[in-house]
Amino acid sequence: MKSIAETISSVPLFQGLDPDNFREIIAIGERKTVQKGEIIFTEGDLCNGFYVVESGKIKVFKISFNGKEQILHIYGHGKPFGEVPVFTGRSFPASSVAVTNASLIFFPRKRFVDLISTHPGLALNMLAVLSMRLKEFTVMVENLALKEVPARLASYLRAAFREQDNSGPVNLPVSKTQLAGILGTTPETISRVLARLTNEGLIKVDNRLITIIDPDGVAAIAEEG
Repeated sequence: MKSIAETISSVPLFQGLDPDNFREIIAIGERKTVQKGEIIFTEGDLCNGFYVVESGKIKVFKISFNGKEQILHIYGHGKPFGEVPVFTGRSFPASSVAVTNASLIFFPRKRFVDLISTHPGLALNMLAVLSMRLKEFTVMVENLALKEVPARLASYLRAAFREQDNSGPVNLPVSKTQLAGILGTTPETISRVLARLTNEGLIKVDNRLITIIDPDGVAAIAEEG
């Protein structure tokens, strides 16, 4: 297994720090292992720190009053989560659970905030991460409120394509059921929309590998529905 230093060296939150700062970060990190299906924190729990995924996958979600689950994110290697309430010390605004067996690195809130107060570079990195989270949530709310399922799916595929530098097939990081949870629909609807986009010659589907054949056509659906 990699050391904590090797894992977090590729995390944007910790990049650009001088060696002394980096060693201080490593010193407060605690490795934790969780089993598939294990709850990491529940909405309303007091925030005692945040996590970085070392291996495996973690789901962050909310449950509506009628019991419907809305997946906010599914995070894999190198992704931080649970960091939003770190500065306020308030409760977690969502819940998280292990989608697979996973190894996490936990950063206690108080010790991390103490480091931020003396290291401006780390504070700026944290601000950048939180700004990206806000942008992601803004896009999610817009998609769920204003777009039909084909447009939501097309937007998701475009974003995934951009994340891998606009090259090669999109390797979906989630199952069809999880993707439906992210997009606020059902697995059956996802299957129908994928079939429609395939029949129209816009994409090619091979299990979780999706090749975007007509990027302009997919963009048109994402933007106009």
